[in-house]
Amino acid sequence: MDRAEQLGRERIPVLLLRFSIPAIVGMLVQALYNVVDRIFVGHGVGAHGIAGLTVVFPIMLVIMAFSMLIGLGATALISIKLGEGNRQEAEQIVATAVVMMVLISAAMSILGLTFLDPLLRLLGASDTVLPYAREYLSVIFFGTVFQTVSFGMNHFIRAEGNPRRAMSTMLIGAILNTILDPIFIFGFGWGVRGAAVATVISQVVSCIWVLSYFLGGKSVVRFRLAGLRVRLPVLWKIVSIGFAPCAMQLAASLLNLILTRSLLHYGGDLAISGMGIVFSINTIFMMPLFGINQGVQPIVGFNYGAKQHDRVKEALRLGIFGATGVVTVGWILTRLFPIQLISLFGSGDAELLAMAASAMRIGLVFLPVVGFQVVGTSYFQAVGKPKNAAFLSLSRQLLLLIPALLIIPRFFGLVGVYVSLPVADVGSTLLTAVLLVKEMRELGPRKSEPVFAEQT
Repeated sequence: MDRAEQLGRERIPVLLLRFSIPAIVGMLVQALYNVVDRIFVGHGVGAHGIAGLTVVFPIMLVIMAFSMLIGLGATALISIKLGEGNRQEAEQIVATAVVMMVLISAAMSILGLTFLDPLLRLLGASDTVLPYAREYLSVIFFGTVFQTVSFGMNHFIRAEGNPRRAMSTMLIGAILNTILDPIFIFGFGWGVRGAAVATVISQVVSCIWVLSYFLGGKSVVRFRLAGLRVRLPVLWKIVSIGFAPCAMQLAASLLNLILTRSLLHYGGDLAISGMGIVFSINTIFMMPLFGINQGVQPIVGFNYGAKQHDRVKEALRLGIFGATGVVTVGWILTRLFPIQLISLFGSGDAELLAMAASAMRIGLVFLPVVGFQVVGTSYFQAVGKPKNAAFLSLSRQLLLLIPALLIIPRFFGLVGVYVSLPVADVGSTLLTAVLLVKEMRELGPRKSEPVFAEQT
């Protein structure tokens, strides 16, 4: 039984553990890219350095958005095609996706470097923070192609049923970044630029590792350099499915832009630094959730394609339960140890500590509901229903959070900025619940027999 067949035959709890645990480990390690950068920058440069990294974060989200557009869109299609037993079409999807990831990421790098300072001003960089943001982002743009290819193709590895290899890709890059950060920041005295150089080198190594898997003949889905070309019908399908996570990230980028400018207006550079710390801590708690989500997606996509509806429902149910559990643990830690968590990023500024603690206490108050919302939204992406996925992905940022950020702070100032976050969390969760319950009722009759016949 090959790796693809396991998705249709193995017990769902076993599959979910097999796929999710490596993904959780990988995502936690992946989070170290930005979190470790901010920790070392916080200790080596200070609050303004953290503010600089926070200001450029919307750009990082834009890069990630287009990585998701192609990478996750292709991944969902690959899972479905493997479930249908159509390996040739899966290979065509991979080839089209790789070409588009290179072209899009290269275009973003060129545009970003050309309009760097105006872009940073738009993002809310003050005269004090601008030099730090420029140092970091000017280097990061040189690694965009490598980041996009390694991120996208790593999802292809997971789609074909090899989560351990996918995990190793993330481990290699993030561990290398953690080693290089203190060397470049403290040893060479490069400050913020050193953090960026460490990140780019790590992305290059991760990209080489992913390509070696596909080009070395180890993959289920074959990848050949000679077959690289864009197939427009395939590209359209990739974009239609990948639009939801892409739109979510673009909306998140717009959201972070509005949030940063709101923080600057109501609290100054220090408020930006404080929220940057809170986001870093929240990222650590969210990564296990995303790991579970990534573990659920290929199981749901494969069995949906094979019309194994009972297995689809079971995978979704267990995924929601696990995701809710892990973010609840994170929420408890923010309630019990806020100062200790914040102090990881530097404890020399009492005003920064107090501001970050307030942001964490208010902004993450409804964190436990986020697990259901994320997994519920990704279900529609995994089964090839991009409209529902796009609506739910955009609901939190565009329909709820951005209006909240534009209205509530007018009455409550900086506290209103913090309050906007849980308001959006609750609202988007309720919308997800309505659509998901309706979908489960319409999913159709169950089919309990596996798609592959038992082998003797």
